[in-house]
Amino acid sequence: MQKKSPEGRAEPQYPIESVDRALRLLLIFRDKREMRLTDARAALGVGQSTAHRLMAMLVYHGFVEQDPVTRLYRAGPALMEIGLAAVSRMDIRGLARPFLESLRAESGETVHLGVLEGSNVRFLDGMESELALRVTNRTGRLLPAHATSLGKAMLARLPGDEVRALYPAETLPPVTTATMTHRSDLLAELERVRERGYAINAGESEEGIGSVGVALVGPGGRPAGGLSVGAPLSRLTDEKRDRYVRLLVDACEKLSALMSR
Repeated sequence: MQKKSPEGRAEPQYPIESVDRALRLLLIFRDKREMRLTDARAALGVGQSTAHRLMAMLVYHGFVEQDPVTRLYRAGPALMEIGLAAVSRMDIRGLARPFLESLRAESGETVHLGVLEGSNVRFLDGMESELALRVTNRTGRLLPAHATSLGKAMLARLPGDEVRALYPAETLPPVTTATMTHRSDLLAELERVRERGYAINAGESEEGIGSVGVALVGPGGRPAGGLSVGAPLSRLTDEKRDRYVRLLVDACEKLSALMSR
């Protein structure tokens, strides 16, 4: 009788063992954020040298990356890009576009849609303010999550141990002089974000620029993306910030409901 996968797919007639092992390693990253070489050996039932060669090839092609300090393996940029392509096929940009248009019209400021890629934020779409002094469109850019309101809003939706795994060191890379540079400060800020339901960026990713961000809630309460409104700090008063938060929360709730259908 032909073997089947746990999902019920029939095993190929002429399997290639090395390909099978490499793909099985990649599938482990669905459930584990990080993996040691000993974990790979145990999962595949192979020797140290075989596991090392498989990991080295995955690292070479960007599917996996290794932390130079901890020596732990985690999903690499190529795997993230495949995941992002899958998100794009779900047409999150198409679903979010009317909400971005409405947010820009009601706020008069630049608005963005983004998703979490490891410890970074990928800006999937954006619409610029029509004001002369404005935040520029960041569509396509990748920025450190801890330096953006979008990133902090989404990180706050992750369990604490996952956030610590994303930031294994206490020191965080600065983007501007206002960026948080300690993991302990980030963890404390994420607690505040969880309590109030939104995140703030006060010149942390670009001097003189601020924003407020709210996460899109996906299955299990995990972040499926996020929306933000950005403006020069000189215009981002407490009153305006509170109004933008109300607009963002409303938009994210409606968009999350739409994505779950």
